[in-house]
Amino acid sequence: MRTTAVTLVLVFALLVVWSEPPAFSQNSNQAEITRKPKATVDPRYPALARQLKLSGKVKIEITVSPDGRVKATRVLGGSPILVNAALDAVRMWKYEVSSKETVEVVELDFKDPQK
Repeated sequence: MRTTAVTLVLVFALLVVWSEPPAFSQNSNQAEITRKPKATVDPRYPALARQLKLSGKVKIEITVSPDGRVKATRVLGGSPILVNAALDAVRMWKYEVSSKETVEVVELDFKDPQK
C-alpha cells in the first residue's frame, strides 16, 4: 500500500515536470522587433588584410538604444584582422527610432576592393 502511494506521487511529479515546456523553447519576438538601419557606414578595408589578400565575414551583435544609436557591440565571429574595421563602422550606424532597446545581428562582408 505504501509503495503504491509513493509510486503515485512519483508519477504525479513526473507528469508535472513533463507538462512544463522546456526553457529553450520560448518563442522569440526578435523577428517582430528587428529594426532597419537608416544610415550605415561601410567599413574600411584594413591595409594588412589587403597585403594578406584576406577576405571574409564579420558577425556582430549590436544593442540599439530606443533613439536609434548603437549602444553596445559584441563580436560573434570573424577574422581578428577585420573585426576592428567592422566595429568602427557599425558604431556609426543609425537605426529607426523604437519604443524600446533592441538587439540586432549584422554580418559585414570584406572583399579586396582592388579585385
